[in-house]
Amino acid sequence: MILNKKLLFIFLFFLISACSSIPKNTADGCAIFSERYLWYKYAKKTEKKWGTPIYLQLAIIKMESDFDWLAKPKRQKIFKVIPYKRPSSSFGYSQAVKGTWKQYKEETGNKLATRTRFKDSVDFIGWYTNKSEKILKISKNDAFRQYLAYHEGWGNYKNYKNNQKVIILAKKVSNQANKYRSQLKKCQKKLNKNKYVIF
Repeated sequence: MILNKKLLFIFLFFLISACSSIPKNTADGCAIFSERYLWYKYAKKTEKKWGTPIYLQLAIIKMESDFDWLAKPKRQKIFKVIPYKRPSSSFGYSQAVKGTWKQYKEETGNKLATRTRFKDSVDFIGWYTNKSEKILKISKNDAFRQYLAYHEGWGNYKNYKNNQKVIILAKKVSNQANKYRSQLKKCQKKLNKNKYVIF
C-alpha cells in the first residue's frame, strides 16, 4: 500500500513537471508546439473562440512570463537591499492580476480557471484581446496596440504615449509576434495533421 502511494506520487510529480516545465526554445513557435502539442490545441481553440491569432497569444506570454507557469514580478527592495512586497499581483503564464482574473472567470463562467494552467491562460488572453477590440477598437492583428492595452489596462491605454518603457515593450511584442507568425506558417499544416491527444 505504501509502495503504491509512493509510485503514484512519483508518477504525478513527473506528470506535473512534464506539463508545466518551460519549453527549451521559447523564441520558436514550432519548437514550442513540437514539445507541447496540447498547447497548440489550446491556442488553436482560443483562436477559434475569440479570434485572437496564435502568434499574438504566444508573443504576449513570451513577454509576460517567458512561459514560466510560476512567474511573479520581482519583489521591491527597501534601501536596495531588504526584500519588500511585489509591485503587483501578476502571476502565471499570462501575468494576469487578481482583479482582472476574477472578472475573466465571472464573465466567462470558467470558475475553476487557474493562472498556472496554459489552457486557461491563453483563453484569458483571448478574452482580454477581444474586449480590447470591443472597448478600444484595436484589431486583434495589431500586436503593438493590443499589448499596450494588455499592459496598461483599458482605462489607462489612452495615456500610453507618456510611457516610453511600455512602448519599447510593445514593439518587442510586435516583432516577436511577426516571428511566430512566420515560423508557424512553416509547421502549421503538420500540427493540424497531428490528431493524437493523450488526455
